[in-house]
Amino acid sequence: MQQLVERCRNLVQLSTNWFFLYSEHMAKKSAPRWLNPREMKAWRSYIIASRRLLDALDADLEGHDLTMADYEVMAQLSDAPGRRMRMSELAELAMLSKSRLSHRMKVMEKAGWVRREECVEDRRGYWAVMTDKGWKAIVAAAPSHVESVRKRLIDQLSVKEQEALAGIFGHVTEELRKQFLKESKG
Repeated sequence: MQQLVERCRNLVQLSTNWFFLYSEHMAKKSAPRWLNPREMKAWRSYIIASRRLLDALDADLEGHDLTMADYEVMAQLSDAPGRRMRMSELAELAMLSKSRLSHRMKVMEKAGWVRREECVEDRRGYWAVMTDKGWKAIVAAAPSHVESVRKRLIDQLSVKEQEALAGIFGHVTEELRKQFLKESKG
């Protein structure tokens, strides 16, 4: 009987030790990795500048009745063969959810800049097609948009800074695209 009591005590002690070790492990695993001062400075500089830059670029497009979101989608379409692209491909390229792209398309369809066409090849998807009116809108907006991009970003940077920025955001975009594709399929 004494051995049974001793074994039970040992079992309780092992269970208790395991519980505390597991709890400690989970606490370490789920604890946030707080930003250090250098990381915080980089993050805050980026978030403030990017938000302000996008707001300014958006405001600069107001005279053309376009938003940056419209411009981005229309720029992708203007570069595509025949100014058309599968909706799924466009969503992936722009890293937009299908529902967000669908909403953007509705707004731009209402303006007459794009239309959707059924894919007769497989009848499962749709093409996003830029209309002549959409082409004229982006052609009219492009010069002032490029001027705005130059004034607000490009001309503020040296050639080396531009190269560094392209490298940094090329890397970040690649990682975000992997995450986007994984999340959109999962």
